[in-house]
Amino acid sequence: MTQSRTGSAQLSFSLELPAGARQDLFLVGPSNEAAVHHLDHWETWPVKAALLVGPRKSGRTLLARSFVARSGGTIADDAERWNETELFHAWNRAQSEGQPLLIVADAPPPIWRIGLPDLRSRMGATPVLRLEAPDELLIETLLQYLFDRKELVAAPDVVRWLARRVERSHLAVLRIVEALEEDAMLRSTRRLTIPTARAALSDSPLLLDRLL
Repeated sequence: MTQSRTGSAQLSFSLELPAGARQDLFLVGPSNEAAVHHLDHWETWPVKAALLVGPRKSGRTLLARSFVARSGGTIADDAERWNETELFHAWNRAQSEGQPLLIVADAPPPIWRIGLPDLRSRMGATPVLRLEAPDELLIETLLQYLFDRKELVAAPDVVRWLARRVERSHLAVLRIVEALEEDAMLRSTRRLTIPTARAALSDSPLLLDRLL
């Protein structure tokens, strides 16, 4: 997995794409580096399965796809929606064939209610990898990455100003960037400043500092 660093945050490249296609990046920081480390060492897993949990828009599916591309394993995405018997057999098959199974869900048991006793016992033996809420540095890196993808120009002081105020979630960061992009289109400029961001987000419920 090709990697580069921005400050103490890390950008982890995803799957290989055709020439000219835009890469999606999974951004690594303190909130998710333990999960990434575990996935990087799948060959040493005593149990050939892991449960990856985290909120939607946290990059969990992108991380899972990158893992499968490197390991040759399989994904059970949105595992709560799977037939429990099928998931039970997938878990057993991973052990017998030695190919890792990455189960992706919103939350682990018992929050995820599993009715099948055999599956519940298997999940009890499965390591849980968590994608936690992003810290401020990761939020800064994520904001800058999304601004670059959307070709919005934001100086470092704008990014820092937003990172200190946005709700600590990947979804909130995404919604903030979408709101700023929409405002930039209305203003017919791709350049962001603190005053324009303050005006565009004055009524946003995603900002922690309502006084801005």
